[in-house]
Amino acid sequence: MDTINEENKWKILRSEYLFRRPWLTARKDEVQLPDGRINPEYYILEYADWVNVIAITKDGEVVLERQYRHGLGKTCYELPCGVIEEGETPLEAAKRELLEETGYAGGIWQEWMTLSPNASANTNLTYCFLARDVEKVSEQHLDPTEDIVVSLHSMAYVRSLLAENQIMQALMAAPLWKFFYLTDLKP
Repeated sequence: MDTINEENKWKILRSEYLFRRPWLTARKDEVQLPDGRINPEYYILEYADWVNVIAITKDGEVVLERQYRHGLGKTCYELPCGVIEEGETPLEAAKRELLEETGYAGGIWQEWMTLSPNASANTNLTYCFLARDVEKVSEQHLDPTEDIVVSLHSMAYVRSLLAENQIMQALMAAPLWKFFYLTDLKP
């Protein structure tokens, strides 16, 4: 049953771009709510769609990254992740990002879940994948602004990171929590 729909959709009366850059576009909309009220300033951030990957090696270890995140001013544990580039499917982007950022590839892939980073103000989606039995096949091929340390961890350790709020990125914590929930249900 699909409960997410366009019921009570707002009408856009006017739209103005305030800022356009490759990684961020900001827009101001004037909108009319279903009851007729007008909101003259509703701000929307347009981003490209993203991907992330729960990558598990043949030995059952989870591939995690640590990198500094300037928004928080902290170095964080994360899943391999990135932007879907023009012309790529989400799966192609996820496989590319995993290989580029970690050097891991192969395995058995499945679409895990799709999330909205912030449905009230962001236009993009994050496509999450589960990749089992990945193997190290190359060195990292990082972008000039990336500084990523790759590490392998037991399932128990990753679960403890979640429980202790050490994986702070919601778009990464959600698919991991789902993974552990569904794993715990299996006999």
